[in-house]
Amino acid sequence: MVRYAAAAAVLALSLAGPAFAADGGQLFAMQCKMCHQAASTAMAPSLTGVVGRKIASAADFTYSPALKGKAGTWTAANLDAFLKSPAAFAPGTKMPISVPSDENRAAIIDYLKTLK
Repeated sequence: MVRYAAAAAVLALSLAGPAFAADGGQLFAMQCKMCHQAASTAMAPSLTGVVGRKIASAADFTYSPALKGKAGTWTAANLDAFLKSPAAFAPGTKMPISVPSDENRAAIIDYLKTLK
């Protein structure tokens, strides 16, 4: 009987997807959505269309001088650096939250790519 249970467990594990794969939409809802709404607020800009957008360019948000001074666009690499350590990416930024996990940052960035 134990042998059958062990075989069933091995089969179930082999059919399952990657264990604990990060869900970018769920992570966004838990970590970002409170401040980043569909439209910009006084607290944070909208992240709709952020991937590929010029840094600090949402017209309806007042950015910190730290982000206004950054050149370039929000590429996956720039978003990764910013989410890993906002203060290191743009010292003086208003963004207080970081995402230390590489896997979680990647999942959030993949989710941001879907926001059009």
